[in-house]
Amino acid sequence: MRPLGIVSLEDKLVQQAARTVLECIYEQDFLGFSYGFRPGRSCHQALDALFVGITNQKVNWIIDADIRGFFDNLSHEWLMQFLEHRIADGRMLRLLKKWLRAGVSEDGEWSPTKVGTPQGAVMSPLLANVFLHYALDLWIQAGRTRQITGEVTIVRYADDFVIGFREESDARKCLAALGERCAKLGLELHSEKTRLIEFGRYAEEERAKRSDGPPETFDFPGVTHISGKTRRGDFTIHRITSRKKFHAKLANLKEKLSRRRHDDLAKVGAWLHGVYRSWCQYYAVPGNYTRLQQFRDAIQDRWLRTLRRRSQRGRRLT
Repeated sequence: MRPLGIVSLEDKLVQQAARTVLECIYEQDFLGFSYGFRPGRSCHQALDALFVGITNQKVNWIIDADIRGFFDNLSHEWLMQFLEHRIADGRMLRLLKKWLRAGVSEDGEWSPTKVGTPQGAVMSPLLANVFLHYALDLWIQAGRTRQITGEVTIVRYADDFVIGFREESDARKCLAALGERCAKLGLELHSEKTRLIEFGRYAEEERAKRSDGPPETFDFPGVTHISGKTRRGDFTIHRITSRKKFHAKLANLKEKLSRRRHDDLAKVGAWLHGVYRSWCQYYAVPGNYTRLQQFRDAIQDRWLRTLRRRSQRGRRLT
């Protein structure tokens, strides 16, 4: 559970106006491999960029990184320093600082915020992108042109990012430096979720020689990437809905269906249709048809079970 920083209507209007102006400025600076919370960009574009980067370039090692509680632990001091690189107007800087320190109200009690961006605030996604632009994007861009010997590809969607390397030595060196970089900025890599895995065109062959089994998989963002082969035997990446996201959504759906057990069937059916359509809009990527069909069947099964609890009759609805 995270406390939400829901602002008043007047503040929302001011934040939206400020975001519109600042977005036009920072869109000139943000790098091409950043996709989250940006106009004209989506998670599908990030997935496509990662697919092309791994399959077309000589990627053999992947850093699957996760920053522990990024939005809750973002340093206000560092963020203000980053904002001052581009914003010279002191009034705008003071306004942004006030929004960051507005605090949150939980159970009727107000508490100040000394770190992090308010969850639910209009400006939070843009401020997070500004922080990561200076903290990560420019740092990686400079490192891959000066310190990394082999090819490297990176795709970032909000605070979720994947970095691919040709050489294992470059990957290990970057992972160690990334931990130091995060610590310097008041952040921490999640020790259990941040991994260096062998993944790429030649990973399966190299692991087979060492009897290490098939290459590991990784999730980005909410989609599991699996090393595989095409029908012609060429290297490719199979992408399916993450098991964690799949079961979490079904558990949430089961709870909501239970509360709607005695609602009008037409309304519940229309609502479920909307749930499935929105799920497909996010997870409908090439190769994921089977998992989408599993989700559709699971929705029908849970709806049928719910109907049987209010009636002695039941049949599968299509």
